[in-house]
Amino acid sequence: MEFRDLKKQYQELKPQIDAAMKRVCQTADFISGTEVKELEYMLAEYTGVKHCITCANGTDALTLALMAWNIGRGDAVFVPDFTFFASGETVAYEGAVPVFVDVEEDTFNMSPDSLKKAVRKVKEEGKLVPRAILAVDLFGQPADYSQLRSIAKEYELLILEDGAQGFGGQIGKKKACSFGDISTTSFFPAKPLGCYGDGGAVFTDNDEWAALMRSYRIHGKGEDKYDNVCIGVNSRLDTIQAAVLNVKLEAFRKYELEAVNYVAEKYTKELKDIVKTPHVKDGYYSSWAQYSILLKNEKERNGLQIHLKENGIPSMIYYPKPMSRQTAFKGIDCVKTELKVTEELCKRILALPLHPYMTAEEQGKVIDSLKGFLM
Repeated sequence: MEFRDLKKQYQELKPQIDAAMKRVCQTADFISGTEVKELEYMLAEYTGVKHCITCANGTDALTLALMAWNIGRGDAVFVPDFTFFASGETVAYEGAVPVFVDVEEDTFNMSPDSLKKAVRKVKEEGKLVPRAILAVDLFGQPADYSQLRSIAKEYELLILEDGAQGFGGQIGKKKACSFGDISTTSFFPAKPLGCYGDGGAVFTDNDEWAALMRSYRIHGKGEDKYDNVCIGVNSRLDTIQAAVLNVKLEAFRKYELEAVNYVAEKYTKELKDIVKTPHVKDGYYSSWAQYSILLKNEKERNGLQIHLKENGIPSMIYYPKPMSRQTAFKGIDCVKTELKVTEELCKRILALPLHPYMTAEEQGKVIDSLKGFLM
């Protein structure tokens, strides 16, 4: 059994994907080919955002956004403590300080209450300038942007939406990657929409920022590749990856999102009475990057993971350590408020196999194995 079955997905889409990659090889237009432009157009149309700028990976997407805002030394960016390292790493790489914020236990997303406390503390200390909120759409569900936007407005902060796991999620009719002043996503293979290598994208309605990020991603390019108007990076999405994504985006829209939600709903229906299952807020829609349950404690979580492995069932722990406790941030004044929920989640969380191509038999095996251990 696969945790996220990319092999089965490829077999389903093989004729279209093979043909798309073959076309790129025949034209030999491997960098910035027409498929890249087509993908950017379709992604912008899908999310409802004016500009989509593709890049080499999701980490670079965050970096391009921070560069466009000139965030750096002396600035504070507020980041959830419970997320992948890149969300805080990119802030620190630009010379700014990631200030870690606790999350909500039911959604795993940034806690507005914890955020407000952290912002107030930073302002009281007066050592850093609060600049932005980096909100993560964790495991597929968008963060609470209504409350986050209210806080951003109160303290004059920008919102950077890290939609690496949230692409395809919604609040009402508004889609993930449209909630930030700038939003980003990742096309890492295991993401809701993934390519066959690394890839990423940035989204914004702001013309000036879009122009800056288009320049930054190609060495600060001006009118042509030998006209460099600023210091940038080398972060282009290659044409073959764009060709793969063009095929996958169609399947994602047509049936994969609905299929993965069906699998998630079945998990919840079968498991909600024996273990704490994920909560999707009213009016929200998740793209289910992961399906994560919460066990009573670390001992029970670890025991269940061993039990699943013995039965041929893969599982993953996202995340075993709070970001604030990563060695890379040791000695940096990143913590301004309590992070108790994150600390507990790291001990109790376990992600189960989940993907749009999961069979009823496969899912039944997972469910039966959990019930056998927990009941």
